[in-house]
Amino acid sequence: MKQHIAHLALVVNDYDEAIDFYTNKLHFDLLEDTILSETKRWVRVAPKGSSECCLLLAKADGEDQRSRVGNQTGGRVFLFLYTDDFWRDYETMQKAGIKFVRPPVEHPYGTVAVFEDLYGNLWDLLEPRK
Repeated sequence: MKQHIAHLALVVNDYDEAIDFYTNKLHFDLLEDTILSETKRWVRVAPKGSSECCLLLAKADGEDQRSRVGNQTGGRVFLFLYTDDFWRDYETMQKAGIKFVRPPVEHPYGTVAVFEDLYGNLWDLLEPRK
């Protein structure tokens, strides 16, 4: 048997502002933007070169979901963006205005820094050690 996680739903306030952030600031690819109804779209984005898992940008529907935007994991790092060149991506992201909330640190497992997405969700930018 082979299984894999295909999508992770990320609750957002607005489809277009989320697409803009992920494609223009993080340089993700927009894989799909399909209109499902007057209020719902199927929007998938993924880091360049990613082949299995992507983010499904899901517009918050109702106050309960809106209250989770930016804090889906209670303030913990939520997503982990692996890179093959930490310093290239770190500098590119800083120039794009990405806010890093923890500076780069060398760990036995790799180089890592924590940044916020447009809503405040925390991400690790990580180059694993070979």
